[in-house]
Amino acid sequence: MAKPLLKIQRYFRRKPVRFFSLILLYLTAGSLVFLHSGFVGDSSTGTRRGRDSVVAAEMGSRTSMSQIRGLGIMSRVFKDTRKSGHRYGPPWMKKTGHEGQEVQRRGGDYTNNWNRALKGRNAKDMDEGRAKYIGCYVDDTQKRALRGVSFFDYKKMTVFRCQDNCAERGYMYAGLEFGAECYCGHKIQAPNTSESECNMECKGEKSNVCGGANRLSIYRLELSQESARRYGSAIFKGCFHRPDNVTLALPFSAVIQNMSVDKCVDMCTEREKSLAVLAGDRCYCGFPTPLFSLHELEDENMCLHHCQGEEFESCGNEEYFVVYQTQVQDNRCMDRHFLSTRSKQLVALASFPGAGNTWARHLIELATGFYTGSYYFDGSLYNKGFKGERDHWRSGRTICIKTHESGKKEIEAFDSSILMIRNPYKALMAEFNRKYGGHIGFASQAHWRGKEWPEFVKNYAPWWASHTLDWLHYGKRVHVVHFEDLKRDLFSQLKGMVQLLGLKVSEDRLLCVEGQKDGNFKRSGLRKLEYDPYTPEMRASINELIRTVDTALKKRNMSGVPEEYMPR
Repeated sequence: MAKPLLKIQRYFRRKPVRFFSLILLYLTAGSLVFLHSGFVGDSSTGTRRGRDSVVAAEMGSRTSMSQIRGLGIMSRVFKDTRKSGHRYGPPWMKKTGHEGQEVQRRGGDYTNNWNRALKGRNAKDMDEGRAKYIGCYVDDTQKRALRGVSFFDYKKMTVFRCQDNCAERGYMYAGLEFGAECYCGHKIQAPNTSESECNMECKGEKSNVCGGANRLSIYRLELSQESARRYGSAIFKGCFHRPDNVTLALPFSAVIQNMSVDKCVDMCTEREKSLAVLAGDRCYCGFPTPLFSLHELEDENMCLHHCQGEEFESCGNEEYFVVYQTQVQDNRCMDRHFLSTRSKQLVALASFPGAGNTWARHLIELATGFYTGSYYFDGSLYNKGFKGERDHWRSGRTICIKTHESGKKEIEAFDSSILMIRNPYKALMAEFNRKYGGHIGFASQAHWRGKEWPEFVKNYAPWWASHTLDWLHYGKRVHVVHFEDLKRDLFSQLKGMVQLLGLKVSEDRLLCVEGQKDGNFKRSGLRKLEYDPYTPEMRASINELIRTVDTALKKRNMSGVPEEYMPR
């Protein structure tokens, strides 16, 4: 053993450079190993969830439900129960492509932070105008009482989560069953029963009842009137009088034996029409046109005529039609492009942040067929289809330019403007949610309860008033649009905006916009705070600002702010 060591010693004595090189390599290798282990230790916890999510997305189309539960990375799933009596196992797990990806993405909407903030709430004492408990109803796995989408969570289900998810998708009713199952629908298609049969506590809140075995605790979602009511994948549009020339207004029709909503919707979907119209045993298909614009809504009682194939559904009659919007896209307003010749007139789409500027851009692009531009650049908006976002605002290739600026120099750079105004109480909350939660996200409870909200109101509320006052003072050809009026009467308000832009109005195109008005940036109508975030001091200040803006509008011979803005 001594001889080999002696040979090595003699070797390095003769070659000292080799000796120091070996020592340097040894130290370098040790340092790299140490650094690598440190990085792995720091990042392993933070990346594990993201890595698991990617694994789940990749396996979604080919992995069984039991395997995914074993991974412990997906506890919430959606499924359509209209045509299936199976209680468990989401059908989208068997699908590939866009549809499966869409449902997986929606699965991420249900955040633990939101659920924790809602625990302990008594759902039967919810604020008036949001949701109303209407009773306990029988449910059948083969013939559901509520036939929209369903949502299961066997660990954290709460009444409010169920209501919120159904309202977000436009359903009128939300029902809870078996302590952990949530069902949505536009119509209750089963009889009610004794309250004592809805006797199971919610898995996520022991203080509330979530139905029973084959029994639903059902709530009516009052605020869903702001959104679309649904029947499965179809949107309920209402009851309408028979058009004068029905064959011209609705060119495709057929008599269907044992008529039901499903059968008519399916037939019109196959014919690639966006409207399914039920008139007794006859089904009409078509698009909204000036001959059948869906603007003159009738009382739903006029359409109360039971379908032959489904006793709990209304199929209308020869004089009063029940109308649904199918999933078929109305392509009459979907084409968009840049202006063919550069415009020398710069038109501003000006608003205080949170006043609906992005929504207005969506409507204008559909109504005109031209892209809108922006004073800024928002990559998320560009990725959502606002291709004019990348252009310089002076490029002249877009029909109008979004801006939140309110300085004299910035305002006078535009030749005319559409000025969007929204109720400051709603606009401030919308912008606060955007600031801390993204375009369709929500600020956390910590932000609302912390110092951020009072500081935000203090700085932003005066800006709401000064923004409008500056545009009224310095702007040229100012056309005022109130967000609330645009929601109430989209057709005429949007028509006025198109005319200001110097374009010819296409009524068919505007009717197409009405069917696709929401776009990709819309928050749930039901997901609200559990309390009023405005203090009396905040309200006193904001009310004074509202009066100031109202006076300024009237001085310009415009109508003042809508009645709902004014202090009560």
